[in-house]
Formats: sequence, structure tokens, C-alpha cells
Amino acid sequence: MELLTDEEGLMAIRSARGAVEYVCAKKPKPVLKLTPIFNEKRGVFVTLTINGQLRGCIGLPYPVMQLEQAIEHAATAAATEDPRFPPVEKSELPQITVEVTILTVPVTIEGDPEDRPGKVVVGRHGLIARGMGTSGLLLPQVATEYGWDAKTFLDHTCMKAGLPHHCWTYPSIEVLTFEGQIFTEKH
Repeated sequence: MELLTDEEGLMAIRSARGAVEYVCAKKPKPVLKLTPIFNEKRGVFVTLTINGQLRGCIGLPYPVMQLEQAIEHAATAAATEDPRFPPVEKSELPQITVEVTILTVPVTIEGDPEDRPGKVVVGRHGLIARGMGTSGLLLPQVATEYGWDAKTFLDHTCMKAGLPHHCWTYPSIEVLTFEGQIFTEKH
């Protein structure tokens, strides 16, 4: 996967910020001169925080739409549809920090489930646990922020899916890794 440049990362942040401000305050979206990479289909997550505390995080783990549209979709959803939080209020916008994570395509961890922790690189990999009719995803930065080792990261990904914390050891549970290129708004 071709990485975004720092300038393209700033464009991604501005696009996400513009979508949040449009949906929460009806501010006009910024007119950005986007590079061709924004026409590629990519997975993306947009995370909103206030003073380091999560305020919303929604994304598309798979490359199902062009990056430009995926960023707008994820940003709007993070601000208004994250079931853990009420919609972002216009008054909160000055305190919000926007983070955009561009994802690689998720890949299944093959082999014996007991060997999965050795195939997870904390700080580099994000995880998806999928099975029993549900799935959960944690971005690469989550394990680093909490100081988790690979087993703890796997446990929390299972719990995010609503599955037993040790389900990553079950052959019936699929565990996937992906990587993310993270861009965080500077205030």
C-alpha cells in the first residue's frame, strides 16, 4: 500500500475536520485540492478526542469506497453515530482533536491459534476478531496507549467483539491484523 505524504495526511485531517464541522455546525466544507491517492479505495478510521478522552471513533476497516468519501463518511459517523456517545455538539468543536488512521487491507493470522500472540506486533498491528456472528476491531494505537502486550491486546479485541476474552485461542475465531498510518491534528 502506498503511504500518504505528510501533506496528504494534513489534507485527510482537514477533510475529516470539515465533515465534522459541517454535520455539527453546518459550516461549509473546505475546498481541498486532493491528490490522486484520495481516489483509491482505502479503509479508514476517524477518532475524535477531547483532552485525550475518546469522544467518537468510527471507520471502514475494508477498502469499500474512495478514500475521500471514506474519510467524510467515517468523520460524520464518529461525530454523530458512535453508539457509546451522544452526537458531538457545536460547542464542543473547538476542543475536539481529529485523528485519521489510513488502513492496510486486513490479513488473517494463519496457523495454530495458540501462536497468534507471536504474530502480533504491538504498536504496528491493529486487530480484528471475528466469529460467532460478531466482530470487533481495535486500532494499532490502542495497545500502545494502554501499554498492552500481544495477549492482552488479543483479549481486548475479543471483548470489543462481545466475545469471551480468551476467544483468540479458539480455532473457530478468525483474527486479522492490519496496519495504520496515523495522522493527528495539531492545535
